[in-house]
Amino acid sequence: MASPTIAANAYANAARMMDPGVAAKSSGDAGGPSFGDLLKETMGSVIDGGRQADQQTTAMATGKANVMDVVTAVAETDVKISTLVSVRDKVISAYEDIMKMAI
Repeated sequence: MASPTIAANAYANAARMMDPGVAAKSSGDAGGPSFGDLLKETMGSVIDGGRQADQQTTAMATGKANVMDVVTAVAETDVKISTLVSVRDKVISAYEDIMKMAI
């Protein structure tokens, strides 16, 4: 379940990636971040989200966190993983379409 906070964070991250100042710093004269850099950043974000959800779950088990923090962390990780899987499926579909093209 996506919350307004998760959606706002996703929008802020997308806006940051499209910022010309950030793009110029990360890719030289290419005009935007490279696909590899974007992929690394996205994977890092998903992994960090999973680690945060694990930490919140462990903290709740020891009585140091409340249930709402755990639910929020798990929901954010779920949204990130769902997005990643969706993008993966689109990339695979595009690859298959390219492979079907006649040369």
